[in-house]
Amino acid sequence: MKNKKIFFSLLVLTGLITFIISLLWGSSTVELKNIFPNDLWGFIGSLIFNNSPEGPCAFFDDPTTYLIVYDIRLPRAIIAFFAGCGLAVAGTVMQALFKNPMADPYIIGTSSGGALGAAISIVAIGGLFLPLFAFFGAMGATFLVYGISKRNGRVPVETLLLSGIAVSMFLSAFLSFIMYNSGKSLHQIMFWMMGGFWNADWGDAYLALIIPVLSVILFAVARDLNALSLGEEDAVHLGVNVEILKKAVLATGSFITGIAVAISGAIGFVGLIVPHTMRLIAGPDHRVLLPASMIAGGIFLMCADTLTRTFFNEMPVGIITAFVGAPFFVYLLRRRMSA
Repeated sequence: MKNKKIFFSLLVLTGLITFIISLLWGSSTVELKNIFPNDLWGFIGSLIFNNSPEGPCAFFDDPTTYLIVYDIRLPRAIIAFFAGCGLAVAGTVMQALFKNPMADPYIIGTSSGGALGAAISIVAIGGLFLPLFAFFGAMGATFLVYGISKRNGRVPVETLLLSGIAVSMFLSAFLSFIMYNSGKSLHQIMFWMMGGFWNADWGDAYLALIIPVLSVILFAVARDLNALSLGEEDAVHLGVNVEILKKAVLATGSFITGIAVAISGAIGFVGLIVPHTMRLIAGPDHRVLLPASMIAGGIFLMCADTLTRTFFNEMPVGIITAFVGAPFFVYLLRRRMSA
């Protein structure tokens, strides 16, 4: 791709602007000048050493602004950005692995496993440790699909895909059974499944920071993913250990997806539409496509979250992404049929 520096500069600039807007906009609008402390060093000192009796909010003209921006919107924006990054980058590698632009991070049952784990947490223990249950549910589904697909040390992609569909349907049936018998908890389960950030806190924001760290592993195999896109036999001839590459991509992509599901719920279509859009703009080279999709996914989910809490009374973010993603999916199908 030509002018990569300009492309990534614009992408990063768009991300920064979106991030600032997500801090300012919401049910109550905050002016830009009010998000900065009137004594920066005193504010930093109070955060690190806790040496202010009135706390960090004492360094703002309006303490309420501090609570809105730093306690609510900042962790929420961080989680939305990195959850979007994770879903987009996981979707990109899944599309490369399955050689299908309609693949997404949930294709091997990750979302069904996460939803089942969350539902068990809500029904059995009132939602305690819900992110942990969702994460282990998502990872459990992935390992189950991998175990079913593995034969003689090899994991055929077609078997992996079909196993993922079967396991996803089975887990969905189990989830439906729990929802049918959940009584008053049904509303909470439905709300979680649609995805959102209304319960965001700094604990989830710290957890979200694992996503960019794991994404570095996928960036490191970008060249091998380019070779894999030519076909497994061609990749072997080019010196790529295809089976190890598939295991690394599956494990890392699923781990990233599991974290994203745990902190944001089962938000759909981000991992489908963002990689495909970036592929149209930046081309198929995964050395460019992966970081571009990652940043664009973060921007997309931050925009969706800002829209829903500003204009739609905290409607689940998954509804916004589905409104955009479903027509795009139809477009992909039509384009594939006409090709």
